[in-house]
Amino acid sequence: MIITDNHMHIDPLKGIGLDAVREFSSVGGTHFMLVYKTAYDSGTEVNSGKDFGKSYDYLIGLSNKINRETDAKSYPIIGLHPAEFHHLILDFGREKAFDIALEALNEIEKRISDGLAYGIGEVGRPHYDVDKDITDASNQFLIEVLKVSKKLKCPVQLHTETFDENKFIELGEMVKKYGDPGKIIKHFSPPMVSICEKIGIYPSIIAREKNILKACEEGKRFLMETDYIDDNERPGAVVGPKTVPKTTKKLFEKGILTKEDIDYVHRYLIEKIYGIEII
Repeated sequence: MIITDNHMHIDPLKGIGLDAVREFSSVGGTHFMLVYKTAYDSGTEVNSGKDFGKSYDYLIGLSNKINRETDAKSYPIIGLHPAEFHHLILDFGREKAFDIALEALNEIEKRISDGLAYGIGEVGRPHYDVDKDITDASNQFLIEVLKVSKKLKCPVQLHTETFDENKFIELGEMVKKYGDPGKIIKHFSPPMVSICEKIGIYPSIIAREKNILKACEEGKRFLMETDYIDDNERPGAVVGPKTVPKTTKKLFEKGILTKEDIDYVHRYLIEKIYGIEII
């Protein structure tokens, strides 16, 4: 049985590192998207967009190590976290920060084009309240990300403020104009499967049982994630690395998910969105 966590962070510097991956695989987890945190989290000082390349290479190297030394298969996803972009604006001003972000996007594009990474993420808008100027700059950068995603035919994992139906519709309009809805994933999504299907994007839902039960009321067109951050100061946040496999198996035992459903969520959709073959 293939079980995929669509959004997990592994941090050997601040967390338990590969032991978290071993926890994931010990309960049946097989594949996961290894998502970039920030340059700071890899010990990289940023003064230019090219500096981000060092942190992307760190994550790619970590993915290779995971794939060599554990039973799980990881896929690196590299981006520019919205909070990181916010800090760039505070440090350098909006104009220079935007130039740095575009340079970072160029570094991302190179690595995806070379087959070293499998998507852009997490990118988008801060999840906390910010001035309109920050939101506008974040949207401006997101448009550039969507254009690159469409050109490369690669997925984007979006980090945003809390979403409701109106926010999804707004996002859908932006994605339709600049990107490819079929390559857009709303990370940390509410279990609003129907509206996501309507606008063409995919929700990636925190795999608490109540969330997945709610999602299943509207269909099976969703991904599952933990958003595990692997930080010893916040152990088990957002939810622990065992959560996706355990919730999947629990709902199978209850008859909520069939084997066909599990294959659809954890293999078919992942292959379709990311353009990979899971074996």
